[in-house]
Amino acid sequence: MSTAAVSSAAEPLAGGRLPALDTLRAVGAIAVVGHHVGFHTGATGNEHWGGWLARLDVGVAIFFVLSGFLLFRPWALSAATGRPRPATGRYFWRRALRILPAYWLTVVVCLIVLPQNRPGSGADWLRHLTLTQIYSPGLLRNGLSQTWSLATEVAFYLVLPLVAVPAVGRTWRPVRTVAVAAGGLLVTAGWLAAMAAGWLDMGLHTTWLPAYGGWFGVGMALGAAHVALRTGTAPAAFRVLDDLAAAPLACWAAAVGLLAIATTPVAGPRDLAEPTPAAFAVKLTLYLAVAVLILVPVAFGPPTRIRSALMAAPARWLGAVSYGLFLWHPLVLELIYLVDDRPLFTGGLLSTFVLTMAGGLLYAAVSYYGIERPIQLLATQRRSRRPVPPVADRPMPVVSTSQ
Repeated sequence: MSTAAVSSAAEPLAGGRLPALDTLRAVGAIAVVGHHVGFHTGATGNEHWGGWLARLDVGVAIFFVLSGFLLFRPWALSAATGRPRPATGRYFWRRALRILPAYWLTVVVCLIVLPQNRPGSGADWLRHLTLTQIYSPGLLRNGLSQTWSLATEVAFYLVLPLVAVPAVGRTWRPVRTVAVAAGGLLVTAGWLAAMAAGWLDMGLHTTWLPAYGGWFGVGMALGAAHVALRTGTAPAAFRVLDDLAAAPLACWAAAVGLLAIATTPVAGPRDLAEPTPAAFAVKLTLYLAVAVLILVPVAFGPPTRIRSALMAAPARWLGAVSYGLFLWHPLVLELIYLVDDRPLFTGGLLSTFVLTMAGGLLYAAVSYYGIERPIQLLATQRRSRRPVPPVADRPMPVVSTSQ
């Protein structure tokens, strides 16, 4: 489809924030908390329902698909509306301010406070501070095991501008852009083939970016489709996404059904044993489908009561502090076991989950109001103090929906 100009009335809808998506971050973070609590208490080993706890790491798939969706939309929107592309330097600066300060504090606290991490070597500090801890085996320290996914996500941040420019091209063609973005599926397929051939290690390379290229790529494709639908440049086939979104309960019921399949051995072991390449492929596929079915009703389609509920203040607050919850809850969980002198794989599931959530949200709130929000506000104020060029020379603004 050729480039199409859109009306000024359509642009705010296309480029505006999607506040209901903030709540999906909270859903992903809470799922990851449940996954870790289930492992620590040994509940994932329960024969009847432990598989549900083991598969709550599906929260990572929600994070990755959501990141692809949100971060690629500004590039797609620039092509669809004729606006300038996002400035790469500003994009990297915003990502760094959003991710690194709170993460660095978490690393410092975990490496100093937790006795299992002492004495930490200089190499440990360097790897964790630079988010390179996933590139050698066995280097994730206590309280920081969840950061493998953050290291993978940061790798996506670094390559996104290189992928986004050719994906949108010089002329807005939504079908082409969606197809190119979804090419991440081919990256993951190739990575899986290399694992099956024995060229890659199942204990190490399952955490690297190419293993999740499909998750990010499908998120990017959905972001491009969303822009096309909201700017009136989408082909009729894209409307199936709005049609699906009109039935959120059906989508989420289907997601639960797929997750139920993932609880079976077809998606690999529940513990830390290495999966086979085939089982890992099944798990990646099922988790991707679950994440998409959760995302589509929130991002696409007409307003619904469910979406309004997801935009309520308590839900959005949980979304705002969800990054801190993700970062700090493993430390809280470790401290619970240290203070109680509790052996691993023991303890009540519900009580441990409640304590971990309460402590994690407390740390998250301190992180958000004390570090994350002030730094982002400072960056915004510094930009607002820059001299504004005359109207005749002022470039058109870049519309960004990334957080």
